[in-house]
Amino acid sequence: MSDLRPRDPNESDPFEDIVAAETDRDPDLAAIEAGSRTLRTQGGRPQADVPVRPADPEVDKALRAVEAELAGRWGETKLEPSVSRIAALMDVLGDPQRSYPSIHITGTNGKTSTARMIEALLGAFELRTGRYTSPHVQSITERISLDGAPITPERFIETYEDVKPYVEMVDAQQEYRLSFFEVLTGMAYAVFADAPVDVAVVEVGMGGTWDATNVIDADVAVITPIDLDHTDRLGGTPGEIAQEKGGVIKQDATVILAQQPVDAAQVLLKKAVEVDATVAREGLEFGVVARQVAVGGQLLTLRGLGGEYDEVYLPLHGPYQAHNAAVALAAVEAFFGVGSQRPEPLDIDTVRKAFASVSSPGRLEVVRRSPTVVLDAAHNPAGGRATAEAMSEAFDFSRLVGVVGASADKNVRGLLEAFEPVFAEVVITQNSSQRAMDADELAAIAVEVFGEERVQVEPRLPDALEAAITLAEEEGEYAGAGVLVTGSVITVGEARLLLGKG
Repeated sequence: MSDLRPRDPNESDPFEDIVAAETDRDPDLAAIEAGSRTLRTQGGRPQADVPVRPADPEVDKALRAVEAELAGRWGETKLEPSVSRIAALMDVLGDPQRSYPSIHITGTNGKTSTARMIEALLGAFELRTGRYTSPHVQSITERISLDGAPITPERFIETYEDVKPYVEMVDAQQEYRLSFFEVLTGMAYAVFADAPVDVAVVEVGMGGTWDATNVIDADVAVITPIDLDHTDRLGGTPGEIAQEKGGVIKQDATVILAQQPVDAAQVLLKKAVEVDATVAREGLEFGVVARQVAVGGQLLTLRGLGGEYDEVYLPLHGPYQAHNAAVALAAVEAFFGVGSQRPEPLDIDTVRKAFASVSSPGRLEVVRRSPTVVLDAAHNPAGGRATAEAMSEAFDFSRLVGVVGASADKNVRGLLEAFEPVFAEVVITQNSSQRAMDADELAAIAVEVFGEERVQVEPRLPDALEAAITLAEEEGEYAGAGVLVTGSVITVGEARLLLGKG
């Protein structure tokens, strides 16, 4: 057992208070949980920012050629639910994904931020890490990272050229060619094996069971909160979506389970029982004990699998990032065997150092002052609600102007409704992606949500940013108005470039 400070028996336990307040329990879960084992306990490298285009014109030309070849394949939204093609690619590459242990992350929101936190923690404990996340904010090279930094354009190009003959071999043997995401996944696994890494941190692209990343047998499976997104492919309820996402839970693995809707929790716990996986649940085996807003982020006390970790500074805003931090900490504890092979917690100073180094570009990221412009990649109703709550807590704006450009395949009405209470005005726009919803179509929905007098339409993103900043400046230099750009990772990435970040 870990050493915790003595507590007066009459004193309220803050962790138990949180459990009582935050955990929505269902008596039917007890039968499932009875069959599952649960875990209870008996600074790092600064993360790199988003990369810019290569300075060398020849390298930039070569990278653009690779990007064009990849773009000629099925995009990330066109899927054939099978891992047969990626498995065939892994076979001809010599199964590089089996040469290192891995932590596999699925869920609806918070995956990338959680992956970056896990990566920072592992790196602080002097492990060489590989991280695979998607989508990218500005550069495709962001998706594959080594030791907390995206691989160089030169390495990205070299890896593509190395795997290209094998990709073409598999293409010739399959009914459908490998997709954009499948080729990138193969590249990531090859890069990690070549490095070599001590551990890979892998985020699914969509779902879990048939996701291209799911050719690994991860020792630790992480499932962030499940909500409604990609309902046409994954299911119309959290429980149905959990059926797909639960596919990352492998035999004898450890499952780190963020707080879930009851129907999703039932599905995931049942899956854990079937494969004899060990489960650690947020709000029960681990969680957020306390948090307070601090300059540039928040100060946390986290309950891990090995005890409490206090005075943890996280330079990210919002309650949801605190919960992501708790999940990340539990995942790394599980990877190191805390709560099973070893009872003592991780070194507190190393944990603090790691969390203090975390960044998550495009997630409540301040990119300009006077007026303040914040970028956030929320793209579904659950993400929108979390961002709206975090904005109200972290920023004391007298008036907030939104810039929204969304994808046509998203629940845009639900997203806009999430922001309606916090946006004084909203400027509707669209990004350059083929998936972008037409600005006029999005504006028609926005008028129904906000009312015509609060909606402005600027189809070009540069014009939308200028209009929003002008609206924010109308209150005067010291009035405290702000701008939030949101709706899509692509919108955020393009705004980031326009505002001088990269």
